[in-house]
Amino acid sequence: MIAILKKELNLFFATPIGYLVIGIFLLANGLFLWVFKGDFNILDANFADLNSFFFIAPWFFIFMIPAITMRTFSDEIRLGTIEIIKTKPISTWDIILGKYLGSLTLIIIALTPTLIYVYTITQLAATSENIDFGSIIGSYFGLLFLASAITAIGMFTSTLSNNQIVAFIIGLTLSFFMFYGFEAVNELINSEQYDLKNFGLYAHFINIGRGVIDTKDLIYFVSVTFFFLYITKTNFDQQQ
Repeated sequence: MIAILKKELNLFFATPIGYLVIGIFLLANGLFLWVFKGDFNILDANFADLNSFFFIAPWFFIFMIPAITMRTFSDEIRLGTIEIIKTKPISTWDIILGKYLGSLTLIIIALTPTLIYVYTITQLAATSENIDFGSIIGSYFGLLFLASAITAIGMFTSTLSNNQIVAFIIGLTLSFFMFYGFEAVNELINSEQYDLKNFGLYAHFINIGRGVIDTKDLIYFVSVTFFFLYITKTNFDQQQ
């Protein structure tokens, strides 16, 4: 598994993909939070918090993560190297987890520089007591759990096609539906009898972002991640 993980990271940084993904993510966040005028601009809000960042970051994830994961298996299928991988003396789970952790590590690397935003708002605030550090810590954990789930979704969609663009589009669509689809359907039917939003990633991300990490939210994210990794393994085993 470690060998696969290292190989994936080397592939990301041996080509412009890794640097491009990290650069675009940080640039987009920086522009929306500090440069562009509007509701997301922290300086315009005259209030030192990171609510804007934790609102827009998940939407960037929906585009960014499928772009990272789209090549994980689609390339292997297209080039015919998937059979070579299967002959290696490593288990299928080692292959899946190695590729999964490689993609997730790149996302964590992209997310790490945003911690400077926490320092920035502490300097902008009148006193540090005005900052809800519990909510900030919870929201960062929420982003990590969200990234883990969307990465698993992207891995699964990468096994569905030998075309990276097709894998990306399917991954983006499925990630969007899992993140906000249930919330949108719940608002559309406006039913008190059926609360569908708890089936989606958004509701559980918001719960963790409040600073209280509930067991049911952790179980939900772990379950979604494992489910998509499991069907990724199933599809991988069926590839010829």
